[in-house]
Amino acid sequence: MHLILYSKIGCHLCEGLKEKIEQITDIDIQLEIREITTNPNWFERYQYEIPVLCLQAGGIERSIPRFSPRASVPQVQQILQQYSKSVDS
Repeated sequence: MHLILYSKIGCHLCEGLKEKIEQITDIDIQLEIREITTNPNWFERYQYEIPVLCLQAGGIERSIPRFSPRASVPQVQQILQQYSKSVDS
């Protein structure tokens, strides 16, 4: 699973989501972090929405609905698995 996290240095919500994703061991995840301040298009699009998590599959990037900051690692894993299955079908 290739995930893209649009993030910004110093964003505690971004860091929290990144840490939760890194703790998931039951799914093979390739996590790409995109720092929005390095690209004007990303910054314009996501400056008020970060963290934004996307699933990249088949050359298409799809946004994953926002997680609650209170979501546990197992909850994040379950949502990722469900979302991945819905995209594959």
